[in-house]
Amino acid sequence: MTDHKDEIDSVTGTATTGHQWDGIKELNTPLPRWWIITFYATIVWAVAYWIVYPAWPLVQSYTTGVIRYSSRADVAVELANLEKLRGGKMVTLNATPLADIEKDPALLALARARGKAVFGDNCAPCHGSGGAGAKGYPNLNDDEWLWGGSLDQIGKTIEFGVRSGHAKSHEGAMLAFGKDGILKQDQIVTVANYVRSLSGLPTSKSFDSSAGRKIFAENCAACHGDNAKGNIEQGAPDLTDKIWLYGSDEQTIIETITNGRAGVMPAWTGRLDPATIKALAVYVHSLGGGK
Repeated sequence: MTDHKDEIDSVTGTATTGHQWDGIKELNTPLPRWWIITFYATIVWAVAYWIVYPAWPLVQSYTTGVIRYSSRADVAVELANLEKLRGGKMVTLNATPLADIEKDPALLALARARGKAVFGDNCAPCHGSGGAGAKGYPNLNDDEWLWGGSLDQIGKTIEFGVRSGHAKSHEGAMLAFGKDGILKQDQIVTVANYVRSLSGLPTSKSFDSSAGRKIFAENCAACHGDNAKGNIEQGAPDLTDKIWLYGSDEQTIIETITNGRAGVMPAWTGRLDPATIKALAVYVHSLGGGK
């Protein structure tokens, strides 16, 4: 690279910058005036925006700007206006027993619409947008309910949660039979195969059905029942219906028996108002699995 100050390019008549690479000279072509004006205008606009609108983060807050605009405040106002619009209807919904809501077409439509919106905002991250569930999160469309599928039972589960820490939450949990030394590894494998056989699933060649039945009766029947049909009072699932919360393969069932299961659902009381909880219960009940 060489420098040639004040040199004019013979072809274009434009001054060069004095830079040259492999015989190629760099021209000092000025930017168009419109571009420069636009560039400085954006700088002026940015400074004005910083002054007028919230812009700069501070340690614990932010600059509020001259007009103190807040999009969050706008949303809060819109939500407040929406609640005013619902007003009397939500009061009526709150005052109506759950069973009677489904008998009133207008209240039922309101509850389902409100419940669907609330479900999408609060429940869908775990249960899915359509309530189909996922591994560890119950499917709300089938007829298997760990804690009962009636309107009142669904409402109670939503209100107080499962192992949520609330005084009225459902508290049943499955023991860790392997981790706590209640069963040996070979016993766990045997009873796991027995559980699979209850749903008609294939078992290992060395599986001893009578031994599995005996282990189940001594350790599992207290919660799941002698017929393995489950117990909603303890949240013990039906093991014969081919509906599996964590999976039906042998290894997953062994893991469940070994370490136990204790999934948590939050209590929505205090987070959602009573009328909204009722609407949510009606919506979940309407998904197809309610009893």
